Amino acid sequence: MSNGKPSINPWFIAVTVTLATFMELLDTSIANVALPYIGGGLGRSYDEVTWILTTYLVANAVILPMSAWLSRVFGRKTYYLGCVALFTLTSFFCGLAPSLAIMLSSRVLQGLAGGGLAPVSQAILVDTFPPAKRASAFALYTIVIVTAPAIGPVLGGWITDNYSWRWIFFINIPIGLLSIFLSSRLLKDPPSFDSERASVRTNGKLSIDGIGIALIAVASAALEVALDRGQIDDWFGSAFISWLLVIAVTGWIATIVWELRAKEPVIDFALLGNRNFAIASALFLVFGFGLFGSTTLIPQILQSLYGYRATDAGLVLGPGALVITFFAPIAAQLIQRQIVPARVLLAISIITVGGAMWYYSTFTLATDYSHYALARCFQGLGYGFFFVPVNVLAYSQLRPDQNNKASSLTNLFRNWGGSFGIAFITTAAERRHQFHQTNLGSAVGATSLELSSRLNELTNYLVTKGFSGPDAAAAAQGYLYQQFQHQVNLLSFMDCFRVIAWLTLAAALLLLFVRSFKPAGKAPAAH
Repeated sequence: MSNGKPSINPWFIAVTVTLATFMELLDTSIANVALPYIGGGLGRSYDEVTWILTTYLVANAVILPMSAWLSRVFGRKTYYLGCVALFTLTSFFCGLAPSLAIMLSSRVLQGLAGGGLAPVSQAILVDTFPPAKRASAFALYTIVIVTAPAIGPVLGGWITDNYSWRWIFFINIPIGLLSIFLSSRLLKDPPSFDSERASVRTNGKLSIDGIGIALIAVASAALEVALDRGQIDDWFGSAFISWLLVIAVTGWIATIVWELRAKEPVIDFALLGNRNFAIASALFLVFGFGLFGSTTLIPQILQSLYGYRATDAGLVLGPGALVITFFAPIAAQLIQRQIVPARVLLAISIITVGGAMWYYSTFTLATDYSHYALARCFQGLGYGFFFVPVNVLAYSQLRPDQNNKASSLTNLFRNWGGSFGIAFITTAAERRHQFHQTNLGSAVGATSLELSSRLNELTNYLVTKGFSGPDAAAAAQGYLYQQFQHQVNLLSFMDCFRVIAWLTLAAALLLLFVRSFKPAGKAPAAH
């Protein structure tokens, strides 16, 4: 602080802002496993209650790119506190919701509030810590953004099994109240932020880029709905999804053109003219794709092919989160002490994550827990060395007054990566399932001697266990068909891992274009 009062320990501020971010990111996945229970409680079908996820993600996607502008309009502390308060209140209403209509309207408001938390938290961290010490703050932020979505399904399943699905929303209330209390006492807008607030006003009156806001809202909503519902509605086989994709692509092109020409843009796309920031944004997109895609894919594999419960599948993700928790601070120290350049750490990270994805793709139906957990640890090792240097890279050549705008863009690209990753997994797994089913089905036809021999062996075995001849034959056929489907599913899932591996490794080429920098300097005197 610059007014002579004792300075607040920046780590108190870091923990405070990441608390709310953890709560918001947890809610992106915690309701997934509870949908059947919510549908039963509200008397609605599973397809109807999936909109509980979609409405939250859409509202989140709409507000996220506008968070920097809204911070300048209301003041960053005021906007942040408003987001936390609204998120907490709407969590309460979600938990009490007696009908799907009230649930969906509450989720929309919850998503709007949540969309501002991650980018504003990141901007506060950047302004609170001097450049030479930002890496440590980014390490804490890394742990939050990676761990929260991973433990969401596990925590949601445990709460639903042991209590009630309504408590997956109620648990936000004490966290939200604590965050409001701490934030109101610890946070202040930096003095340099006054000029940013003034930039959105002309002659003292608020200047609103109405066209820009409308374009962003329409394009964001259309893209998120299309990605979330595309596989359910058969993508281009659905006129609804086709039109949404057209609107999304056209809308974002129009948004970029309009915002680049606007005097005070809602989203400052001109920041992408900074090479290091553009490369960091692209890396956020790729790693969001791999992180959220794999976090969706692994529990699906374990539950559908190996018979794991949701909680057990979540325990496979746990070791990876612990590895990140351990290595992210190490990465921060390596950068802060200038022992290893950020570019080198990023190269190690990309190769490690790509290798982990390829390792996943070699698994079979006989693979046990230890191998999945080990692969997740390798993946966690890569992510532990990724998010700290990529954040340092993103802000390496930006002025302090650009930090707030930059945080919205980096979170937008990470959010896009996650949405594309999840959409890819759900679609590619289904399409590759059809491909492998056709290929294996033709290779193992009804006239196959090996199949006939195996069927006879199994039938005879079941007869010795007390089955009648016809029942034994039917049970043997059913068992072999189930094994066939498991093998087909496994092959389709492994294809997905290979695509993520190649995409991740290809991102290493971007590092060749990074401009050299040193992560040091003086920090803005505020938070």
